[in-house]
Amino acid sequence: MSRQITYSPAYTLVPTYECFNRCDYCNFRVDPNQDQWMTLATARDKLQSLQNQGISEILILSGEVHPRSPRRKAWFDHIYQLCELSLSLGFLPHSNVGPLSFAEMEKLKKVNVSMGLMVEQITPKLLATVHHNAPSKIPELRLQQLAWAGELKIPFTTGILLGIGETEQERWESLKAIAEIQQNYGHIQEIILQPHSLGQKQTFQGSGFSMDQFPQIIAIAREIIPSSITLQIPPNLIPDDQCLLDCLDAGARDLGGIGPIDEVNPDYAHFHHQKLVNILKKNNWELVPRLPIYPPYYHWLSDQLLIKVEECLEKRPQKL
Repeated sequence: MSRQITYSPAYTLVPTYECFNRCDYCNFRVDPNQDQWMTLATARDKLQSLQNQGISEILILSGEVHPRSPRRKAWFDHIYQLCELSLSLGFLPHSNVGPLSFAEMEKLKKVNVSMGLMVEQITPKLLATVHHNAPSKIPELRLQQLAWAGELKIPFTTGILLGIGETEQERWESLKAIAEIQQNYGHIQEIILQPHSLGQKQTFQGSGFSMDQFPQIIAIAREIIPSSITLQIPPNLIPDDQCLLDCLDAGARDLGGIGPIDEVNPDYAHFHHQKLVNILKKNNWELVPRLPIYPPYYHWLSDQLLIKVEECLEKRPQKL
């Protein structure tokens, strides 16, 4: 009998790569005012080309414009319009655009079926190392976003980044902080366990994350976090097939959004679906597509968004 591993058929739209943070390990950002923002016309052309290709999720992934920047409102309005456009063309938006104000989150909820933000690590010592030029990586700010999402009943994805200078104990503390917020609100769908993988643009001089310990970390994480949360891992950052299978046996059950390009880790191409299917079959796993919102949270959606979800469910293939 086969066992199921889920993934989201997704495409990533990047409104802008510009970001006022300068995380030492980042392979995504460019300096503020050094990037041409994606136009709505360009986005429309791309999304229209993706129709009828089995894609359900549009991940809106953006660099961050400073909260006090005179361009902040234009940036936020542009993200909102990209979400509206995605919905109008039959896709389900999931926005991950950095910390937002409560009012911004409340407004963006109207045009997103789910949202996300990585906690990364809650130890403040990283503010003196890899986050020394990253003001929005203050741990309390990241955790506040999770709590606000809970108050607003936004289905949410978060996660931790592994191998950026944290200790083993600090990893568990980060997961426990997420678990505590989940106990209060019950809105977190997924936790991503993301190993830091070396890239060409980063300035971080560390050696990267040792994959030998990944299955054990997943097993411990599964004991820490509530069973209502799915553990997600990125298969393109796991170079060994057996390690991927060991991670699934340890408790990971989702492979995240899979599309043409991993924008956060551009040096690591996503697997072709058939390659993943073949790997998973070795241990009797079945790869199954999902939407960016999990069924227990459908009742949190507006009537308009629920109609979009139902339309996507009708078009979604049942398995690969």
